[in-house]
Amino acid sequence: MVKRSNFHFCNWAAMAMALGALWLPARVLPAQQPRLSATLSATLRGEVTDHAGEVCEGAQVELRVAGAPVRSAISDSVGEFSFDQVAAGKFEIRVTAIGFGPQTVRGTVVAGQTLALPAIVLRPTSTGEVRVSADPVEVATEELHDEEKQRVLGIVPNFNVIYDHNAPPLSTRQKYQLSTRTLIDPFTILTDGGTAGLDQANGDFQNLGNGPAGYLRRFGVVYGDDVMGTMLGDAVFPVLLHQDPRYFWKGTGTKTSRLFYAIAASVICKGDNGRWQPNYSIFAADMTVAGIGEAYYPANDRSASAAIAESVGLSELSDVVQNIFQEFVARHFTRKAPTYSNTK
Repeated sequence: MVKRSNFHFCNWAAMAMALGALWLPARVLPAQQPRLSATLSATLRGEVTDHAGEVCEGAQVELRVAGAPVRSAISDSVGEFSFDQVAAGKFEIRVTAIGFGPQTVRGTVVAGQTLALPAIVLRPTSTGEVRVSADPVEVATEELHDEEKQRVLGIVPNFNVIYDHNAPPLSTRQKYQLSTRTLIDPFTILTDGGTAGLDQANGDFQNLGNGPAGYLRRFGVVYGDDVMGTMLGDAVFPVLLHQDPRYFWKGTGTKTSRLFYAIAASVICKGDNGRWQPNYSIFAADMTVAGIGEAYYPANDRSASAAIAESVGLSELSDVVQNIFQEFVARHFTRKAPTYSNTK
C-alpha cells in the first residue's frame, strides 16, 4: 500500500510540474510588466450627493481612461470614492444610482497629481416610476397596489413600508384595506398558528386547556392580539388622529443619519398633512392592546397593571428593530419593490 500511494503521489507531482511548465511561460510576460510608477500616475477623489445635498452611499462609479480597462468603485458611507494609479491624461467618470439619472464628469489629470473633483450631484430620473396623476387619491391607490406586492424573499409580507418619500396620505378606506390585507395574509395566519403551537408545547396558559380545543383557544388569543394591534395601530387610531401608519424608507444619507432616522421613526410619523409629528397612534394602540389583553388572558396569567408599561416599552423596542431592518436590509430582499423618481 505504501508503494502504491508513493506511485500516485509521484504521478500527481509530475503532472503538476508539467502543467506548471505549460502555465508558467504564459504568466512570465505579464508578471514582468512593471506597475505604473507613482511618479507617472495620479489619484482621483470625489464625492457623490443628491440634489438635496444628502450624500449618496452605494453609488456605482466607473472610471474610463484611454488604453486602460474600465475600473469601478462604490461610494462609501460619506459618499466618497477614489481611484489610485490613474494614468496621466484624459479621463471620464460615470456615476449611477437607483432612482437617479447618470452623471458624467470628464477632465484631464497630470502625473503625480491628486485631483479632488467637485461634488457630483445626482438628479431624480424619469426612468423611475413617475406618477403623472394630479389626483392624490389615485396616486395613493397606485402606490398601495405596489405595497401589497412587496414581500421579503418573496414570502414575508412587507406591506407597511413606502419607498416614495413624497407619497400622498392614505384615505380612511385605504388604511383599513392595508391593515386587513396584512391580517388575512397566509403568512400571518401560519405564523400565529406556529406561535400558538409553541405556547401549547411549552405549557403556557394552562387554563386554556390542552389538545385540539386548547390549541384553538391559544390560536384565538395570539391572532386576537395580532388583529387588535394591527387594526388599532395601522387603521383605527391613524384614521382618528390623521396619521400615516407606514414606514417611510429614507435610503439616502450616511449610515449614522439613516440609523437615527429609523430609531426616531418608532416615536414619530408623518401626518396626513405631510408633516412629521409624534406617533400618537402607535402609542395609543400599544396601551390599548396591553389593557384589553388583561380581559381575555387567563386570570393567573394576567400581568399586573405595572407590567402594561413594560409591554408598551417592549413593543416600542420591537418597532425600533423592525425599522432598522427596513432601512438597511429589507429592500435588498424585497421583490417587486418599486423605485420612484420623486424622492429627496
